[in-house]
Formats: sequence, structure tokens, C-alpha cells
Amino acid sequence: MPSRQHKASLEQTALLTAAFPPHQRSDVALIAEHICPNTMRGRGLSVVVQQAPLTLPYRVQHRGDDSLFSQLNEPQALLYACIQSRHHDGHVRQRQIGRLAGGSKPWVAPFLLQLCSEYVVEILQEIETCLPLLDKHVYGAVLRDNPAFLALAQQRMTSYWDCYYRRRQPERETYVGFRLFEHFRNWQASE
Repeated sequence: MPSRQHKASLEQTALLTAAFPPHQRSDVALIAEHICPNTMRGRGLSVVVQQAPLTLPYRVQHRGDDSLFSQLNEPQALLYACIQSRHHDGHVRQRQIGRLAGGSKPWVAPFLLQLCSEYVVEILQEIETCLPLLDKHVYGAVLRDNPAFLALAQQRMTSYWDCYYRRRQPERETYVGFRLFEHFRNWQASE
């Protein structure tokens, strides 16, 4: 791991660790020490994963970059990909999709699902490409436990479609966001 030049604030570390299950929080705190998150904008996104209440940050600004992945073990790298998926830069968020799609842990699902409510159509297209990698049983369980989270994500996606893409793709079936949420609704309904 890189040498620590600054120390993460306790408040920012607490906000970041709240996004993960208790058994992962020491690794998240370690990552926070290296990236020193300095801003977490927006109201947190509340979800429940395997009976654990989690609060995902809406956006995170920090000093970390993708070079940190090479210095993390596999579980830590997955945690960092989740954190990076909330980064303020859309290119950084998009680079995490493959990493998140390859992670079958239930606590990863809300991070990938939140990306589906983004306005960047390329993010949605990449997630659609990765759908075969997702464990529909894991995602279905998370979605059944969080119907309000799924509804809000779908509402956000619909608003962005209406604002930015509706003129080019007026038919809902042709827009990637609606196709994604159709899969998620099917997974949510199946056991």
C-alpha cells in the first residue's frame, strides 16, 4: 500500500464504512486511510442487505485512483471498486462495472444497481453487456428486500431518459435503461 501522507477524517471514514456490512468495515477503514475521502455529496442511499442496514454515499471525492487496486487483496479490491462506483467522475464509475459484475457478494448489488440510475448512457450499455455475469438470485434477493431503492433508481433512470434521450429513442423498448429495469423487476419477482 502507498505511504500515508494524510489521515482520513473520522467523520468521512464513518460515512464510507456505513456503506458496507459490519464484517467489511475494517477493510473499508483501511482503504479510507489511503484515499482520504474529503467530500461525500448528496443524501445517502439507504438499503438493507442480509438484514444489515447500509447507507451508500451518493458521490465521493477522494485522492485515490485505479493504481491502488494492485496493492489490495481481492476482497479489498472489490470494496474499493464499490467506492469508486460512487466517484464524482463518470469515467471512474464506468471503469468499475466489470469489477462489480464479477463480484457475487450481496453487498455489491446496490452499488451496481445504483449505477443503473445514471444519466450516462454508456454506463447503462456496459451494465447491459455484463448482465450474464450477474447472479440473478443474489440480485433478486437484494431487490426483494429493497423495493423502494429499486423504484427510486428506476424513477431516476426514467427522468434522465425523458430529459436527455427521449427525442432520440422515444420508444421505451429501445432505451437500454428500461431493458435493464425489466430484468431487475423479473429477478425481483422470482425466488
